[in-house]
Amino acid sequence: MIRSFYSAVSGMITQEAKQDVITNNLANANTVGFKQDDLRVKSFNDMLLQNYDKTEENRSVRNIIGSISLGSGIDSVTTGFTQGSIDSTGVSTDFAIDGRGFFTVRGQDGKEYYTRDGHFHVNTNGVLVNDAGDSVLARNTTTGALGEMNVGNGKMTSDDHGNISIDGTPSYKLYTVDFNDYNTLTKVGDNLYTGTNAAETNAVVRQNSLEKSNVNIVNTMSQLLTTMRSFETDQKAVQSIDETLDKLISEGGKV
Repeated sequence: MIRSFYSAVSGMITQEAKQDVITNNLANANTVGFKQDDLRVKSFNDMLLQNYDKTEENRSVRNIIGSISLGSGIDSVTTGFTQGSIDSTGVSTDFAIDGRGFFTVRGQDGKEYYTRDGHFHVNTNGVLVNDAGDSVLARNTTTGALGEMNVGNGKMTSDDHGNISIDGTPSYKLYTVDFNDYNTLTKVGDNLYTGTNAAETNAVVRQNSLEKSNVNIVNTMSQLLTTMRSFETDQKAVQSIDETLDKLISEGGKV
């Protein structure tokens, strides 16, 4: 019975963690370029039950009763990088990647981060930045140097591969990268990722557009309801086991 209690509790812990992931997906359904997460569940190895109540020739022998599941646990949280729909905004500082690839920004800590969120703007210093103020990285067309984009008050236009012209003069190329294995990417907040072995790529870039999140609200709501029902089922099992144990202890003590 105690084992059943542990199994039910482990199920509650898993379902609660899954509910947190799903809720976060729903909260970011309207976040530009957001990629939804999925919590993977694993089952603990079944435990073999046996005793030595059986006797043969006045000798106790092992008696295999069967196996029992010890419940479930959290395996990992993975991110799905399916393409989100691309909507036209008519804003020249908005960009979306169509297909594989990531924009690169330099954080205020000096480190490089990767993002699918192309909602940029020009700050008071004339530099193209994201919503957090991180500089968007690009290659200077003249020098080939990698750094921030000084747009100033100029008119910015881009072709389908992120080649930027300022007032009609070719000036920069957006520094887009890709990864062989997206499982190596880690979310660090502010819609940013860290990763290793980033390779510069000629990604397809759409100006005046933004990529929506890839969260399917209908499917995600259905997952949330299913998860909540599973949690309630495990919760009722725990309450039932607790009541049975309480009755066993209280009445067993009177015998």
